[in-house]
Amino acid sequence: MPDFIKNSGIIEDVQISNLPVFGDGRGTFREVFRREWFPQVSWENLQSNCSHSSAGVLRGLHYHFKQVDYWFVTRGTIRAGLVDLRPNSPTYGASQVVEMSGENNTGLFIPIGVAHGFYAATDCTLLYFVNNYYDNSDEFGVAWNDPAIGLDWGVDDPIVSERDVNNPLMANIPSNAVPNPYR
Repeated sequence: MPDFIKNSGIIEDVQISNLPVFGDGRGTFREVFRREWFPQVSWENLQSNCSHSSAGVLRGLHYHFKQVDYWFVTRGTIRAGLVDLRPNSPTYGASQVVEMSGENNTGLFIPIGVAHGFYAATDCTLLYFVNNYYDNSDEFGVAWNDPAIGLDWGVDDPIVSERDVNNPLMANIPSNAVPNPYR
């Protein structure tokens, strides 16, 4: 693992990258992603996505059984919210907020079973890579404002989709929707 990638220190298997930037009077350059940075998963079915959000939007919390995410913000500022939903993880129930922006060059690796979402503090663009092609049967959610999770988004009344408003509390996730990659 390159020395600019560190474990989050709060949630097992979550990694935060402080990407090197090279620049001169013309601008800057940075590598955003390499498969070999995260050898713990197969990137054979690599898919790259781009999400644009208006300031005040909160997306999530979402999680998957068959997909990891790697995020990088190209424009604007977000607060990424994470919670470990894996019952056999040593950090089960731990939550974390990571500030990411087009200025701070932070990458975020999110493993299977860690619920994730973000609050757009400004208009923003999020580039993200996943290690499996989109599969709507692998889309799960948990309430972004569940007091048991305790994420401090720094906002009380964000713009949330109908789908995300209807996500269950962590205590009400059906047993067949509890992620457990450590089995």
